[in-house]
Amino acid sequence: MAKPHYHLLLLLLFSIQQPSSLSVTASSSDHHYDVGDVVPFFVNKVGPFNSPSETYEHYDLPFCTPDPIVRKKESLGEVLNGDRLSNGLYEFKFREDKIGVTLCQKKLTVHQVAIFKQAINRDFYFQFYLDDLPFWGFIGKLEEDGLSSGGGGPSYYLFTHVQFDVLYNGNRIVQVNAFGDPNKAVDITRDVGADVDVKFTYSVIWNATELRFENRMDRYSSASLMPVHRQVHWFSFVNSIVVILLLIGLLALLYMRHLRSDLKKYSNANEEDKEVGWKSIHSDVFKPPQNSSLLFAVVGTGTQLLILLCVLLLLALIGTLYPYNRGGLLNWLVFLYVLSSGFAGYTVASFHGQFAEDGWERSVGLAGILYTGPVFVAASILNIIAISYGTTTGLPLGSIIVILSLFIFLAIPLLAFGGVVGYHFRSKFQSSSATKRNMRDIHQLAWYRRTPFQIFIGGLVPFSSVVLQLHQVYATMWGYKIYTLPSILLVTFITVIVIIALVNIGLTYIQLSVEDHEWWWRSLLCGGSTAIFMFGYSIYFYSRSNMGGLLQLSFFIGYNACICYAFFLIFGAISFRVSLLFVRHIYHDVKRE
Repeated sequence: MAKPHYHLLLLLLFSIQQPSSLSVTASSSDHHYDVGDVVPFFVNKVGPFNSPSETYEHYDLPFCTPDPIVRKKESLGEVLNGDRLSNGLYEFKFREDKIGVTLCQKKLTVHQVAIFKQAINRDFYFQFYLDDLPFWGFIGKLEEDGLSSGGGGPSYYLFTHVQFDVLYNGNRIVQVNAFGDPNKAVDITRDVGADVDVKFTYSVIWNATELRFENRMDRYSSASLMPVHRQVHWFSFVNSIVVILLLIGLLALLYMRHLRSDLKKYSNANEEDKEVGWKSIHSDVFKPPQNSSLLFAVVGTGTQLLILLCVLLLLALIGTLYPYNRGGLLNWLVFLYVLSSGFAGYTVASFHGQFAEDGWERSVGLAGILYTGPVFVAASILNIIAISYGTTTGLPLGSIIVILSLFIFLAIPLLAFGGVVGYHFRSKFQSSSATKRNMRDIHQLAWYRRTPFQIFIGGLVPFSSVVLQLHQVYATMWGYKIYTLPSILLVTFITVIVIIALVNIGLTYIQLSVEDHEWWWRSLLCGGSTAIFMFGYSIYFYSRSNMGGLLQLSFFIGYNACICYAFFLIFGAISFRVSLLFVRHIYHDVKRE
C-alpha cells in the first residue's frame, strides 16, 4: 500500500525504479548494508485511511517522542506532497532481531485517550520510512457493539506493541511490514476520568528472501481503494488499438473516396462547380476567429504543458524519477514548469505574429495566467482549508514564498523572453487562398453537425480507448497505489494523441464539407473535451471509493480539476495543430482569388 499525494499533474507520473550503484559498501544512498549497520528510519505522518489528503504529523498524536524531535530537512516537493519526516525512537540494525524493546512508559491523560479514541474510530494509520521504503500500520482497532465481550457499545483498542518484519536479500532490504499486536492492545474504551498507564514496545524480525531488490516496489502496485484487475493493461491496449485501426480505416475511406475525388473534380471543374462544399469556403477558412489572442494563448500553454509532460515521462523511463523518491516528482514538476515558460511565450508570439503585426504582448500575457491563475486560486482555497484542519497538506509560508519567487523572478521573465524571440523569428503565414474581409454566412446545420455534438464525439472516442488505464492513474493518485510502469503511461499517452488527431481530422472535414468555416475554436474544443470526460470519470471514481469528509472532497475536486484542465489545454493544442495542418493540406491546390 502506498499513498502518493494530490498535487497538479501527479497523475500521471510515477515511474519504475532504476538502481545504479554498483558498490558494496554500507550506505543509505546505494542501499547496501553490513550486519549491524544502522538503517535510516523516519516517522512521517498519520491520517484516516479513507481520506488520503487528510494527514497530520506523527507526533500530533500522543506517541512516545524522542528528545529532541529532529525534523528532516525537506525539499519543496516533499512539502508539496505533505511529507513531514522526523526521527523516531525505533532503532533498526541490519539483520539484528529485537524482541519486546521498550520505547517508553507513558501515562495518557484523559484528553490524550480521547485523541486516540477519535483516531481509532476514523481508522488512523501511521506511515514510516525504512531505507526509503514506505510502510504502513494501524494505530488501533475498533470492535463494534456485539463483538466486544462487555457489549454496550464499541470498544477501542490501542496497539502498544508494533512488530516489524523486514525481508532482505544479501545486503539489501527489499520489503518492510508493520502490524500492531492485538494480544498486547490496551482497552481505552471506558472513560474513567483518570490517567491510563501504557507501555509502548516493538520487535524487529529479519528474514531472508529471494525477492530481488530491483522488484521491491512491485508489491505497492497491487494496492488500491478500488479493485484493480491484473489484465486491465491488456484490455486497455487492445481497446486502444482497435479504436485506432477503425479510425485509420475510416479516414482512409474518407480520403480515397471523398476528399481525393473532390480535389480531382475541383482541378477539372468550371468556375461554377468549384463553389460547392468545402471548396466554396477556401477564402474564409484561414481568417483568424474572434478572440484569437486567447486561442493562441491556449495553444502556447498547451504546448508548454505537453513538453513538460513528455520530459517527465522521459525522466521516469530512464529512472531519474522512481516511486519512493519522496517529493522527486513534484520537485521536477515545479522546476520544469518554470523553465518551460519560455516555450509558451515563443509558441504564442510566433503564432500571433503569423496573423497580426501587433498585439502579441497581450497573447503572451494571457498565456502567463491561463493555467497558473486558476491553479493559484484553487491551491490557495485548498491551502486555507488544509491549514484550518491543521494537516500536513497545508503549505507553510516559506514554501509559498519560494513558489511565488520562482514564478515572478524566473517563469515570467522566461515567458517574456520566449515571446520576444518568437515574435522576432516569426514566419509569415502562407494562406492557400486569399482571405475575404466579410465572411460568408453559415447555413443552419443539423443537430449532429453542430458544435456540442462534435465536441461530445471528439471527447468520447479518445476517452473510451483509455478509460481502463485512467483507472490505474486515479488509483495511484488517490488510492494508496504506486504506479511502477512508466512505459505503459507513455504508450497510453501516445495512443490518446493519435486517436485525438485522427478523430479531429475527420470532424474537421465533416465540418468543412457543410461549408462551416469556423473550425478554429471547434477543433480545439473537440480535442480538449477528452479532459472533460476524464474529470467526469474522476467523480465516478470518488463515488465508488470510500473517501469522505469535506477536506478530502475539496482536495479531490480541486486538484483533479487542475489536472484535467491541464490535459484540456494539452489535447486542445494538439487537436488544433493537427486540424491546421489538415486544412492547409487540402486547400493547397485551391487557387487564390
